[in-house]
Parts: sequence; structure tokens; C-alpha cells
Amino acid sequence: MSLLIRGGTVVTAEGSSRADVYCADGVIKAVGEKLEAPSGAKVVDAGGQYVMPGGIDPHTHMQLPFMGTVASEDFFSGTAAALAGGTTMIIDFVIPAPNSSILTAYDQWREWAEKSCADYSFHVAITWWSDEVSRDMGTLVKERGVNSFKHFMAYKNAIMVPDENLVKSFSRCQELGALATVHAENGELVYHLQQEILKRGITGPEGHPMSRPPEVEGEAANRAIRVAQVLGAPLYIVHNSCKESVEAIIRARLEGQRVYGEVLAGHLLVDDSVYRHPDWNYAAAHVMSPPFRPKENQEYLWRALQSGNLQTTATDHCCFCADQKAAGRNDFSRIPNGTGGVEDRMAVLWHHGVGTGRLTPSEFVKVTSANAAQIFNIYPRKGSVSVGADADLVVWDPEGTRTISAKTHHQKVDFNIFEGMTVKGIPSHTVSQGKVVWSDGKLNVEKGAGRYVNRPPFPAMFDALAKVNQARTPRSVPRKAAQ
Repeated sequence: MSLLIRGGTVVTAEGSSRADVYCADGVIKAVGEKLEAPSGAKVVDAGGQYVMPGGIDPHTHMQLPFMGTVASEDFFSGTAAALAGGTTMIIDFVIPAPNSSILTAYDQWREWAEKSCADYSFHVAITWWSDEVSRDMGTLVKERGVNSFKHFMAYKNAIMVPDENLVKSFSRCQELGALATVHAENGELVYHLQQEILKRGITGPEGHPMSRPPEVEGEAANRAIRVAQVLGAPLYIVHNSCKESVEAIIRARLEGQRVYGEVLAGHLLVDDSVYRHPDWNYAAAHVMSPPFRPKENQEYLWRALQSGNLQTTATDHCCFCADQKAAGRNDFSRIPNGTGGVEDRMAVLWHHGVGTGRLTPSEFVKVTSANAAQIFNIYPRKGSVSVGADADLVVWDPEGTRTISAKTHHQKVDFNIFEGMTVKGIPSHTVSQGKVVWSDGKLNVEKGAGRYVNRPPFPAMFDALAKVNQARTPRSVPRKAAQ
């Protein structure tokens, strides 16, 4: 079946114009005015609405085994919720246990993800180091379509990467044309602070942000940046939550480094007062890392996003229900870390971004889709409304409204960090592979319809860096032989 989206305003990262969009065989076949609908084509009336690339969430954790439990959202329910919110692709994380095969872990995640109803891809975490890991990284890049590797600088005694392995892995990423990404928090400091705070008798969720102050994030971000600088490698820092880490990114970018920053919708809109709520379950539901920050950080994050110093928006969607959070009832460090949001990211960013003048519609497309596609080397297949691109689109109703609630969302979790927020600007239709999968409040998804998206190595940033690194190559000084 083919699809014609008629009468809308097409918005891309480059600009906007009145145009119809015709899709067939899962790709965009034509973009232009007054296109004729072939016989049998489904027609969607987009009058008064925007037609944009479907969102890409570059940071999710579906079905993640973590902290003694497993995230409540699986790949089917999570991608369905994403489609309901206008997101048509996720990039999830393979997180191998230390001293285990990263290839075996990758295969396991691929198997779990077969039920996805939207397209997906994977970053792979490096949780230990050996010649085997180095070799398997090459296999993942060359044969499995992986072009990014994650490094946790936090979670001591679990998956934290020491500096020695950070250096080795960054170097291997550079060699393979893959992007190194980091979770920037000083794990040694976090562990120390956790013990000190627990000794003081502070066991509730309020102890979580106390043990992870902005300084531990800023220090780790700066350390990762400087390691990447010395090695001549590009770097992507996930979920920046505070002024300290963003300042490190801005400083590096002003020095000419290829450093990219991601911000979560939650960190833009939720502050640390949630951890002081008298209801333990409410406070615990907000426990994630990095934690929500004092309110003054939010405007700084918005300005960094507006200025282009932060390039992507994500959710870190990692859901745990109240009974799972209760594992840390007497010790905040045992509360499973994670919140949801894959269904809500697009709408809250439009409402609080475009709706307030912080973002233009084209900038919205950049930070929700196009920039992620470019950074992770799948543009213009994704993140674009152009002939030949995947027919992953969202028809956006700027006048439509929705009140966000755990009672009505499609996410498989019993809490929503945006509970009660009424947003103006919502998807009326979501299109995945040329098929309408969300229409006027109803999902029409098929388990297993999502495809794994291969991401080739050596995005454009590597060509630029190669020239810079060539000029910085160490050279010996020619000298006359000693007499």
C-alpha cells in the first residue's frame, strides 16, 4: 500500500515549505506540491499541520537487566509507546556483564529486540578490556552495523570503566571509525559519598542527589574530553544534566574538539525538589543518574540546546515500577536507577521549546531527529523528509493538546515524571516504513515489524579529524650524528 500525506507544511532541519509527501515500498518517493494520489493509495489530510521526520531517541534501555531486576519496558511495548509519541527509531544499549563476551551480549539483545514494532539500533557498552574485547569491537563495527561504544564512568564495582580501559577503548574506537560515548560521573567519588551519606543515617531518595552532585559529573565530563583530545578522537557525552558538564563541552568545542552533547527531556523540565517529596514512592520514582538538578540548571541546558552546544535530546528511558524501586526502601543506593519518557519527549519539547520561542520548528527537528541521524551516520536515510529516505514521518498538530498521565500513557510503567502536564502540540499521525501506525489517538502496530538499522563507521567527523590529527602527528627532530 502507498501513502500520500496531503496539504501539510514539511519541516526539515533546513527549513519549511508547503508540500505533499508520497510514500511507497517503505520509502519517500516524492515531495512536492499538488501530488496526485495513485489508485488505492491511503490519503492523510495534513492541512494546518506539520510533516516532519519521525523522532530518533538515541538513548533508551528496554528490557535492561540492572541492579538486581529487569526494566519493566520490553522492546515491543517500548517501541509502541515511542510511535504513539512520534518517535520512529530508538538506539538502545547492549550492556555486557564484565568479563563476558560482547558479541554474545549483542546477540542476546538482538534476540530481545526482535519483537520491536519500530526501527532500532544499538550502542554497545565496554565494561571490561582484553584482546578479545578489542577484536570483537572490530567485528561489531565491520559486520554488525555498530558505530558507537558506551563507557560508564560510574557504577563502581559493577560496570565502571577505569581510566586505563577508557584510553584503550577510545583508541580502538578511533581506529575503527566508531564514536566513543560516555556516561560522565566520577564513580569513585559517588561511591565514597554514598557511604558517607548512609553513615549519617540518610537512607531515603533524598540521599541520591547528595551522593551525585554536579561536580562529579563536571569532573568526569572534563576528564573524558581531555582523554579524547589527547587521542584525537571524537566524543559524545550522554544525558548532560548540569552547568558543570555543559561548560566542559562548550570549552572543548571552542578549542576545536569534536565533542557532542545530549540532554534528556526530563533534565530540561524536572528539578531536584522531587527527591524531597514526603511520599517515598514518589521520590524514589524519580531516582535516575545523573539525578534531577537544582532548577537553575534547566535554563542553562535550554540555552545550550538553543545555541547548538547540545545537539541531541533523548530520554534514557529505563522503567522500573514501584515494587522494583522498593528494593532500596532502606538504602537509596539500591533503588534501581531509571525513569521513562520515550512517549512524551517530542510533545514536551515542542510545548516548552517551540511553544515558548526557545526553538523554531526546524531547530526542533534538528534536536529530536536530524542531528542524531547525522552524528550516528544514518542521515539522510533517517532524520530527513527527502526522496529515498525511509518513510518514517510524524504529522504534527500544533493545536492538539494532551494531558500526560500514567493512567493513559502506553509506556509499561506505573509512574510518569511529567504527570499532569498539559502539552500543546502532539502527533496526529505517526508513519513507520510508510505505514500509519498511530492515528488520532489509536495505535496500529505489529510486533516484529521494526528493523535493525546498520550504522556504518567513519561518519564525516572522522574525515575532518584525520586532517587535524595528521598535522599533530609526533615527529622526531632530525639531528646530525654525534661527533
